[in-house]
Amino acid sequence: MSGAKDALRIAIVAPPWYPLPPSGYGGTELVVHLLQNELRRMGHDVTTFGAAGSTPGVTTLADTSWSRDLGGPDERARQATYLARVYGALQGERFDVLHDHSGYEGVVVALSSGVAPVVVHTIHGELLEPMTSFYREVMDGVRLCAISLSQAASAPTLKLAGIVHNAVEVPAVPPSGNHERYLIEVARIIPDKGQHLAIEVARRTGRKLILAGKVERSGEGERYFEDQVEPHLGPTVEYYPNVAGQQKTRLISRAAAGIFPLQWAEPFGLAMVECMVAGTPVLALRFGSTPELIEPGVTGFLAEDVDGLVAAAGRLDEIDRVRCAEVARERFGPHHMAERYLSVYRRGTVELEPFPANGSTSDELVSLQQAVPTR
Repeated sequence: MSGAKDALRIAIVAPPWYPLPPSGYGGTELVVHLLQNELRRMGHDVTTFGAAGSTPGVTTLADTSWSRDLGGPDERARQATYLARVYGALQGERFDVLHDHSGYEGVVVALSSGVAPVVVHTIHGELLEPMTSFYREVMDGVRLCAISLSQAASAPTLKLAGIVHNAVEVPAVPPSGNHERYLIEVARIIPDKGQHLAIEVARRTGRKLILAGKVERSGEGERYFEDQVEPHLGPTVEYYPNVAGQQKTRLISRAAAGIFPLQWAEPFGLAMVECMVAGTPVLALRFGSTPELIEPGVTGFLAEDVDGLVAAAGRLDEIDRVRCAEVARERFGPHHMAERYLSVYRRGTVELEPFPANGSTSDELVSLQQAVPTR
């Protein structure tokens, strides 16, 4: 635990959509929950703002019903209402650090609030051009953190305080020695997540597939489910609209592998890491952040296409599931994440982490590192 003289007073602003911790969906909320708990365990004074239904110790300023507005026409009004409440509650308060996870709107309010001399903002989403332009305007006043090399390299004009990988909850028990032959994909049902390819891999390898994830409410998501997923449901392809808690833990830990044939450059894959810390290896296409999350032969395998995924599924017995869990828990545990954010809070920067010692990914990761400007 940090000594009293070293302790920081930290305000953390979570998104307003799901409680801390989330009961199902809410990847950013899970990360914030783990971060606040670990910082407190280390002796820091943490004030956190979030949505109703959160664990004790969170000041709840967003209504439970607002989650239905995420992605809809009322999203921006809900976000603005939440931020007005947060900074109204902070009036007259002083902190050493204000760490925003609520989205780009929160940066503007945080910088103008005068609540703390250090403002840190974690970029949780895809860095498309409009967002990059915005962050360029504010990057001299805020310490920006990316969540992966891949995400950071997509915006090479940004000055970053560093890259801090997200954490997941580390299971209290060692990985199970018993597992079944099925594959599992935990993800929203949308074309970008590639469930249709997971179905193909399962069929070609003679394995059962479990798909767990809500159908995106957009017309595209609903059509994708109806056309590409629903016709295949049955004894060999099972679908769970949402999984959480012990059910999720059981399904992941007993799977032969997680499968993630992503069709977009996802900035980070929490579900992949949740598999690996349970000792369940991951099969994924080499895209986005997957090369820096997965250590081939240790925590899973990377592939270039469906044929490669099929071949990799035949090598799962090569993975030591205990070693898989050990490596993933060290890299993606809450303490490691909190230590890296503390470096950003105190020094304004954090060193890039060494790459996994695996020659098959080192060249591409080095090229990504060279594309990332830091302070």
